Amino acid sequence: MNIEKFRIGEKQVTLYHSKEPNSPLIILNNYAGDGGAVIEAAHGQDEKVFNLLCVGNLNWDHDMTPWYCPPTSQKDAPFTGGAEDYLRLLLNEILPAGLKRVSGTPAHISIAGYSLAGLFALYALYQTDAFDRAASMSGSLWFPGFKEYVLSHDIKKKPEKLYISLGDKESNTRNMYLREVQENTEIIVEHYKSNELDVTFEMNPGNHFKDVAIRSAKGILAIS
Repeated sequence: MNIEKFRIGEKQVTLYHSKEPNSPLIILNNYAGDGGAVIEAAHGQDEKVFNLLCVGNLNWDHDMTPWYCPPTSQKDAPFTGGAEDYLRLLLNEILPAGLKRVSGTPAHISIAGYSLAGLFALYALYQTDAFDRAASMSGSLWFPGFKEYVLSHDIKKKPEKLYISLGDKESNTRNMYLREVQENTEIIVEHYKSNELDVTFEMNPGNHFKDVAIRSAKGILAIS
């Protein structure tokens, strides 16, 4: 596989090239690493072809959050709501750089992410029509105000496919924020279904940190 690495500002970008021209281009915002474990897991599950553009070295609690949220525990820092600024960088610099490097014209351009990046993937649909499909794996849909935002706003462009997943133990917590994740996720999924969106919802065994690469790969394959 042809793997290309480059930088856009402080962001580290890794492009896993498809072996076929005109393959989909899927953007994965990643917490740590270069996405190698995810692409390996995807190739172990299916033979679908796609380009994967993995963005790393993110200011995670800033870049992936749509607005300010106080710390969810005493050990955490606040979430500082930099998604709008990061999305601008993604659309104006990172995505164009990826498009210049892939072979042909992508069949679709899509966005995926795990945890806060799953929250960001859905949020981006309300800010831009650049993405044709989206996958939110164990997305942080507990984020205060996000469920209400989804229920009161329109997506910029009807997505061809949506994939949303969650671990079946993720809401088993005393944390007042995180314990709402399953209820919020199910409400959002039903909202999308009621609006006749093509959405797949999958529950996976385990908590938030179980099989991250495998779950991420499943979501990417579902929209590829």
